[in-house]
Amino acid sequence: MTLYLDLIFLLNIWFDFLLLLTVSILLKRNVKLIRIVIGSIVGGLTIFILFIKFNNITLFLFKILVSLLIVIVTFSYKNLKYTSTNLGYFYLTSIILGGGMYLISDLFSYNNNNLVFYHNGFQINYIVLLIISPIILLFYIRNVLKLKDKYSNYHKVDMLYKNKLYHLNGYLDTGNNLKDIYKKRGVVLVNLNINIDDNYIYTPYNALNYNGIVKCIKPDKLYVDSLEFNNYLIGISNEKFKIEGIDCILHSSMKGKLK
Repeated sequence: MTLYLDLIFLLNIWFDFLLLLTVSILLKRNVKLIRIVIGSIVGGLTIFILFIKFNNITLFLFKILVSLLIVIVTFSYKNLKYTSTNLGYFYLTSIILGGGMYLISDLFSYNNNNLVFYHNGFQINYIVLLIISPIILLFYIRNVLKLKDKYSNYHKVDMLYKNKLYHLNGYLDTGNNLKDIYKKRGVVLVNLNINIDDNYIYTPYNALNYNGIVKCIKPDKLYVDSLEFNNYLIGISNEKFKIEGIDCILHSSMKGKLK
């Protein structure tokens, strides 16, 4: 079998560059491009282990060390957690890219007759892989960042009211600025059946040229992500929230204390 070392070396550099760039974007490392290039070159040099005979365990450990060297060269070493996170995302991104290219290769390389699959002799060349690989990672980056942005506003909420503890899924909505007119306390809107008495606090609101009144109660305790929030009211909403899996809408003023 003929090995074109220069081609394999350049391919390794290209794929390592894409992987490291993806990790930098996802984790917001903001490293200089030259460091990513240097890390990619270090990764490309691993081609020379093809000429060294290792047993499986030694080869596995050697690959771990090489990957660790690549992420340290690219992102530097600050602490163990920082480096292990970089390494973990480096491997995860490698799996995504490798799996994506394998899937595309299979889609084009196999035909099927009912449940029988057979190879049609078609193979995707290196040029196509060079073009497809950044598209796969771009799709991956966009979806991961979208999910991170969406679910970063989800919070665990625990509310104690009349000796009963309610476990809720909260969403931090910067558009919720509702406050009661008496003591200017923020109102957390809850869509939940709560056994309460008639001791309401009525709070008027305006929404899209619509005026209304929210019945509010004062909880005994209110925790968001294990942080206690005092001087907040709970507004009882009769309408279900359109946000997936949400029981309550947190007040915008909580944003400064929540991560």
